Amino acid sequence: MLTNGTPELQIDRKDSRLVLAHILFAFGALFLGGIAGLLQGLVRGGVVKLPAEIGYYQLLTAHGVLMALIFTTYFIIGFLISGVSKTTGGKLLPISRHLGWLGYGLMSTGTVVGTICILLNQATVLYTFYAPMKASPYFYIALALVVVGSWMSGFGMFYQFGYWKKLHKGKVTPLFAFMAVTTMLMWIVATLGVAAEVLLQLIPWSFGWVDTVNVMLSRTLFWFFGHPLVYFWLLPAYMCWYVVIPKIIGGKLFSDALARLAFILFLLFSIPVGFHHQLMEPGISPFWKFLQVILTFMVIVPSLMTAFSLFATFEQAGRALGAKGLFGWFRKMPWSDVRFFAPFAGMLTFIPAGAGGIINASNQMNAVVHNTLFITGHFHLTVATTVALTFFGVTYWLIPALTGRKLTARINKLGMIQTVVWLVGMFFMSGAMHTVGLLGSPRRTAYTTYENHPDAFLWMPYHVAMAIGGTILFIGILLLIVNIVLLFRAPRGQEEFPIAEANASAEAAPRLFERWGVLISLVVVLVLIAYMVPVLDMINNPVPGSKGFVTW
Repeated sequence: MLTNGTPELQIDRKDSRLVLAHILFAFGALFLGGIAGLLQGLVRGGVVKLPAEIGYYQLLTAHGVLMALIFTTYFIIGFLISGVSKTTGGKLLPISRHLGWLGYGLMSTGTVVGTICILLNQATVLYTFYAPMKASPYFYIALALVVVGSWMSGFGMFYQFGYWKKLHKGKVTPLFAFMAVTTMLMWIVATLGVAAEVLLQLIPWSFGWVDTVNVMLSRTLFWFFGHPLVYFWLLPAYMCWYVVIPKIIGGKLFSDALARLAFILFLLFSIPVGFHHQLMEPGISPFWKFLQVILTFMVIVPSLMTAFSLFATFEQAGRALGAKGLFGWFRKMPWSDVRFFAPFAGMLTFIPAGAGGIINASNQMNAVVHNTLFITGHFHLTVATTVALTFFGVTYWLIPALTGRKLTARINKLGMIQTVVWLVGMFFMSGAMHTVGLLGSPRRTAYTTYENHPDAFLWMPYHVAMAIGGTILFIGILLLIVNIVLLFRAPRGQEEFPIAEANASAEAAPRLFERWGVLISLVVVLVLIAYMVPVLDMINNPVPGSKGFVTW
């Protein structure tokens, strides 16, 4: 619909500006992180040698922080704000919008300060910033600003959600808003760990107010946040799969209740699992490691539920279009539509990525791949393929929906090419990482032949393949940037903000799913069971503290 020649936007114009600010900042971080990743891969493959003033681990830090933390967080918050606005009336309340801008400002300040610290080689501590490596205190302050800024945006969504519930008593929350609130609730609880680490340990230690830091406690607090971070990446991708994709393929969501249950299970079981990242570390009782491994495997359940629900959705949509036979629905899917193809490619990639996660969380198998490039290959399949491709697919309809433009056939075709380029690049890079990791090649190391050790020469062809894959991936980033520019210059029109309807024959969601007090209480109970005893032991019986080290 056009009003005086101007397209009618899918959400309020002021909200669109807030969302676009987040989305564009995200892709700026992706571009800068991509440059660092390209150089890193070329160095690791022995293709180029860095100037003396640029360090390999400096690039590794920039790549990890900008890609894994900044790109994802900005895109997710922008995407969630857009969906909350769309499904709770098409317009944010002023206080929710103000909180969104406050969060954006705090996160942007933190990102700029943190990036400057990395570029000045004052924070070459990688994206996990493990103590006792010690960065500039301003890097840790920057991290705190990013976290607090994300909280502000989350509080804005909660306020919007609460206001909608007040006006619609007894009604079921729109699915997108329900998922967004669940995701941000999980994020805020999880980031309490890293906030405590940064504020109570790393900032005082880096300023010299205390001499030493409890390394075991700091790592435990980080991984209290570090693994839920994976689900903070994944849940918005799941939101696209559940809520958006059925609309794009012309079908309906298989089960609204099943989708809500999956997100509740993620909320419950994604946080108390951090010890499975510390299986090889001493100082933690095997019992607590075993308990959290079990809880980690519980997260597999909602993922399998999601796979069942999605393929049931595809089959129902295909049969409604006349598909016959067991796999006839496959031919009815819109394979030439980048809005479907990119997320679907991400879904398929999550199958081997999820299998790799099971290996990493298993004590005996983890011992084989721990600290090898297999781990790096795994999370490049999860966040850099499954999540990134889904986010790319979202971008091709979200920007037009926010700007009153049309996704033209030309841009759609370029988007398909960009998606294929990304898949090819990741096939080379992640495939080589998995393989050479099984051969023992360590992660987080610059180019070296280990004094001409024969094993290192065996690894080199795979490192070259990683460099080739990284180069192809960077080309994919450049293509994406070009496509984003084209989206802003596309013809005026109206592009749909796709929100699927639930299947009318499916079971209704139980009212218990809306009992947030009960759900939050269960989260607290599980966290206390998993963490209270071991963390209190680390505090009451601390290991000898460590002074800071600058190894670069």
